[in-house]
Amino acid sequence: MWRKVVFLFLISFCTNVLGNENYYLMLKNSKANVRMGPGLDYPIKFIYKKKNLPVKVIDKKENFRKIIDHKKNSGWIHISQLKKINSIIVLSNRILFKKPTFNSKPIANIESGRLFVLKKCKKDWCEVSSQNYSGWINMNDVWGKD
Repeated sequence: MWRKVVFLFLISFCTNVLGNENYYLMLKNSKANVRMGPGLDYPIKFIYKKKNLPVKVIDKKENFRKIIDHKKNSGWIHISQLKKINSIIVLSNRILFKKPTFNSKPIANIESGRLFVLKKCKKDWCEVSSQNYSGWINMNDVWGKD
């Protein structure tokens, strides 16, 4: 009997504690309304116009998620406008490399704020691509991946 009680307690604990952690998603479309509150009746606060932009989910209520972006803008967005994360924004000037090592050939200087789509990751490095570049970047100081 006590095993069942402990088991139910652990399930409840994991659901409550782990389910409330912040996590990243990204914008599904090139236009997404961000609202003042968690419902379609709330006024639009601003509109995102950047497909694949990573955002951090900091709260949820029914079908809406409260999000914050890399510039600290926040608001509520319908879950249908979001999808699983596979993009990042670099938060400082970086170098894009041919291979996942600092000793590799540099491909390009990347300015802060550049959006990249993730292809695959190995330890502290991810292979990324954008409209103009493709290569490996060290994952320190990026928005969209913990």
